[in-house]
Amino acid sequence: MSIESETSDPAVDSHVEEIAAEFGDAITQLPVYQRFAEAKAAVENDEQAQEKIEEFESIREEFMLARQTGQADQEALRELQAAQEELHDLPVMSEYLEVQSELELRLQELNEVVSEQLVVDFGEKAGGCCED
Repeated sequence: MSIESETSDPAVDSHVEEIAAEFGDAITQLPVYQRFAEAKAAVENDEQAQEKIEEFESIREEFMLARQTGQADQEALRELQAAQEELHDLPVMSEYLEVQSELELRLQELNEVVSEQLVVDFGEKAGGCCED
């Protein structure tokens, strides 16, 4: 069974792209997005946060390698969890994670509005590459 493709109308395509760009711009104007951008910049400019991120990533990489080779143990997992807690306990990181969660919720709400019009989960289809 084949699906015949229709030729696209360049004017319609251009209009849809323009609306999509406006939508993206409008999202960046949301107060929650503004707070997210500020919190992200604060984390990126915080020396202690950057050190803790590097430390956590190093421990995480070691743990993942150990897990792949069957050598990961509970002590390694506890070390990873402790490093993550130390990172998340930094006020600048805690604020970032909180506002990131708020932004994700708002984007999910917007996804639902778009998806309702398309009768398909827009965020899932647009953001995912593979499905089981």
